[in-house]
Amino acid sequence: MQIDMRYGHSTVSIDIPDKNLAAILETRECTPIADEGKAVRDAIMQPIASQPLSEISKGRDSACIVISDITRPVPNQVILPPILDTLEKNGIPRDKITILIATGIHRPNEGDELEEMVGRSIKDTYRIVNHFSQKPETHTYLGKTHKGTPVYIDKTYLAADLKIVTGLIEPHLMAGYSGGRKAICPGLASVETMKVMHGPELMEHPNSAVGILDGNPFHEEATEIALMAGVDFSLNVAIDKCRKIIGVFAGDVVESHLSGAKYVEAQAKVTIPEPVDAVVVSSAGYPLDSTFYQAIKGLLTAFEIVKQGGSILLVAACSEGIGSKPFTDLLFKTDDLTAFVNGLYNPANFVIDQWQLEELAKVARKADIYFYTDGIPYQYRSKLFVHPLNNPQEGIEEFLTRYGKDVKIAAIPEGPYVLAKVDSGKR
Repeated sequence: MQIDMRYGHSTVSIDIPDKNLAAILETRECTPIADEGKAVRDAIMQPIASQPLSEISKGRDSACIVISDITRPVPNQVILPPILDTLEKNGIPRDKITILIATGIHRPNEGDELEEMVGRSIKDTYRIVNHFSQKPETHTYLGKTHKGTPVYIDKTYLAADLKIVTGLIEPHLMAGYSGGRKAICPGLASVETMKVMHGPELMEHPNSAVGILDGNPFHEEATEIALMAGVDFSLNVAIDKCRKIIGVFAGDVVESHLSGAKYVEAQAKVTIPEPVDAVVVSSAGYPLDSTFYQAIKGLLTAFEIVKQGGSILLVAACSEGIGSKPFTDLLFKTDDLTAFVNGLYNPANFVIDQWQLEELAKVARKADIYFYTDGIPYQYRSKLFVHPLNNPQEGIEEFLTRYGKDVKIAAIPEGPYVLAKVDSGKR
């Protein structure tokens, strides 16, 4: 059977013999919201566990609206206008409204990229600034969490009289689900905070995983940090495979996010009765597969359903290459992933973006990784702890050779948007 895998702005086709195809795991079909703008306005007026934004904004003299960076396909051009209109109608001057891009530890978004995110009208009309995690002077220390994480948060956000966060709720490789509190941490946190949040004590915890909130230490710490920073109003959306809005969740940062996560789980969770020999997975196309750093999220999707000792074939366009210079340098100088992970427990070894190599190591401990891309020169792909492929079909042939004619292969065309799990049905 020919299966189209999301790849950059398009797809790549892979042919898996019908007798070997165990399952195609996709999100449930869901009717997109017909009037997205109205849905956002309704959510703002009838929020979850919160007063309407119109009431909250009264008497405030300034506002900061946090948005996700370019690595998240958030429909900002739909969700921002109703928020901005509400603030201005309730007395907050336009020149006192700041849109703050929650870059986390990623690069800033500017120029044409910024216009793509928010539209020309908003780009030309409002003050928009980027968060810079590695500039200590742009953060304020708020103290420590109960577990001892030092909390440094962006000064621009903290200075605002009204604090609003926005984002996208989807399965997330370590936080369970994205959105909500993640706009603050890692979105607006200093690298000093992220040294702990992305340190091995949290990252290696079995509950710091996709689709898990209860008992997830990353989720718990990020929530505490968000509450320390203060959030007056939160608005998150869920989207379908065509990037259309299927749900809007506004109000209290904790309760509205929980409601959205439950909704996304119902749409995205797909189970198979037992692990498979091999998985073919995408990283959901642009913008999630713009770099190998981001594309690793696709591997974590497949991780949940592949056998110990199995194989994963990842397809990702990687139009921007491997990732940041720190991540690329770390990859190229690392020879042994086990030694690398063991070394993370020494704070002196800290390197920006090390956590994504740690996630790659987690996958590599369980399965062999095959990788197809045309965005990274072939000679560099062998440095990525993968088996590089000239074309994706080579991977299928390898699976047939390695596991035999009865090999069982699952396919996840949408990558990280799918919450893939094994459920034998036994209780």
